[in-house]
Amino acid sequence: MNWKDKVILVTGGTGSFGKQFVEIMLKDFNPAKLIVYSRDEQKQHEMRQMGFLHESLRYFIGDVRDFQRLRRAFEGVDFIVHAAALKQVPACEYNPMEAVKTNILGSSNVIDASLDAKVKRVIALSTDKAVNPVNLYGATKLAAEKLFIQSNTYAGGRNARFSCVRYGNVVGSRGSVVPIFLHQRQNGTITITDERMTRFWISLEQGARFVIRCLQQMLGGEVFVPKIPSMKVVDLARVIAPHAKIEFIGIRPGEKLHEVLISEDEARTVIELKDMFIVQPAEAFWFGHEWKKVGKSLPDDFRYASNTNQQWLSLEEIHKIIAPVEKEFSK
Repeated sequence: MNWKDKVILVTGGTGSFGKQFVEIMLKDFNPAKLIVYSRDEQKQHEMRQMGFLHESLRYFIGDVRDFQRLRRAFEGVDFIVHAAALKQVPACEYNPMEAVKTNILGSSNVIDASLDAKVKRVIALSTDKAVNPVNLYGATKLAAEKLFIQSNTYAGGRNARFSCVRYGNVVGSRGSVVPIFLHQRQNGTITITDERMTRFWISLEQGARFVIRCLQQMLGGEVFVPKIPSMKVVDLARVIAPHAKIEFIGIRPGEKLHEVLISEDEARTVIELKDMFIVQPAEAFWFGHEWKKVGKSLPDDFRYASNTNQQWLSLEEIHKIIAPVEKEFSK
């Protein structure tokens, strides 16, 4: 794909993912124009101060809740990465309607504005918490996934395609447990909800590059799931603070012991490739079924969960992954 003639917009562009995505796009792909769309002028100012300045880079102030602003921002855009969301589980539980307005209604606005502006490809970021959700954040992301996949039927004669990327916890992102543990080790005590807890993990750079790859390859209607390793949260704590006391405080409301990226119910429509899974749209008349020619189907009882994963991070690998976050934290 020739990125040099493409205009790309990322919603939530001042977040952890957005900054990493922008950095990689400017460094390796040099698009004609790259638009950062977000509602926080201070974070946009901070991005500029951090050196995010380029002749092709534009900053748009706007909220995904504002359809008219989205429609204006999307004019002339080829590809959109929808990363804007309310992501903090406790905040979403305490402010449920705000989570619905941003994560569900905001996603609907992105879809409608994309169709009206004739955007060619739109890919939305999802999470393992969208699979069999037990908290409102996961439920809103599940609804957003459904909206994006279903929107391929609304494209009609337009050359518009919609897909999703679903992955696990991002090391070092805002809200990640890594910065929390780094703060807690200064006091000598790390708090963990349950010693059995496991999670899928991916670095910011891996996540951003996976999204770029899926944006290049998407046919429409897929949910792309990378094959990523699991980690025991206890192991993470021991690497970050080997001499600290670990206190187990009990599962919080809306929290799971283990996360799932593909459920048994989805397995029937999943195609496995070497380094990813692709959840196909169930309706046969939709796009995306060409993946069957290059991948293999999964058994009906397949379940991709963090506690039964075949890939596990060793203590040494965990240390390498969190080293950049520790370096940034120590500044």
